[in-house]
Amino acid sequence: MGLRSSTMVNMEGPVAKFVKEQIPKEKVVIFSKSYCPYCKMAKEVFDKLSQKYYALELDQREDGEEIQDVLKEITGARSVPRVFINGNFVGGGSDVKALQEKGELVKLLQ
Repeated sequence: MGLRSSTMVNMEGPVAKFVKEQIPKEKVVIFSKSYCPYCKMAKEVFDKLSQKYYALELDQREDGEEIQDVLKEITGARSVPRVFINGNFVGGGSDVKALQEKGELVKLLQ
């Protein structure tokens, strides 16, 4: 977990293609790391709502770092979780929790 140098991300390459295919795969897609407390927070919100989600655990994938680079290009940040609802980026763990507390998350899930 160090600082990564700024590298050009091939948004037409196989990793970017994979990421773009995953985002619309389910109603809720979470790019996560299994040990991350903010990722757990996001998943718990959806669990409490009995909302199914598709989680990709980047720490358990060889291409996890590359996926994070692609997500930075798409969402503006490499941090996890990166949560998508109906193909739209909604933020990270704190954002999902805030949406739920404001009653806005249920609307997004319809």
